[in-house]
Amino acid sequence: MQVTDRLADTACWLRYAEEDLITAETLLEQPHLPPRQSCWYAQQSAEKVLKAVLIFLEIDFPRTNDLNVLRNLVPDSWQFKVEHSDLASLTEWAAEARYPSDMPEATNADASKAVEQARSVWTSVSTALAENGYHVEQEL
Repeated sequence: MQVTDRLADTACWLRYAEEDLITAETLLEQPHLPPRQSCWYAQQSAEKVLKAVLIFLEIDFPRTNDLNVLRNLVPDSWQFKVEHSDLASLTEWAAEARYPSDMPEATNADASKAVEQARSVWTSVSTALAENGYHVEQEL
């Protein structure tokens, strides 16, 4: 992949991640909407921002919603791997928020935690990308 294509793809994935994070935060502020929707968009934001890093680094990744699998593909020299050593609780919302299951319904506290974690992943990854020569344009 050419550098311009790789950077354009990285920017596109980051934009989608940013939009999902904004959506998660907006839904969280709407008390009449189910908190599980915020949880799902938070997970989606984190997934897309991790995939943006992998695209930037030209690392192939599997089709997965597992945030730990994606994070583990990033080189160990990237600090955000230490800051976010376990993303399993956020990964759960990839399926649990979309389909009925035996898990209890998401609460406002669950949604707040998911959104906070997704925001933290976004910030850490944005910083790491900047440290590695990529300028992240963000509206957040």
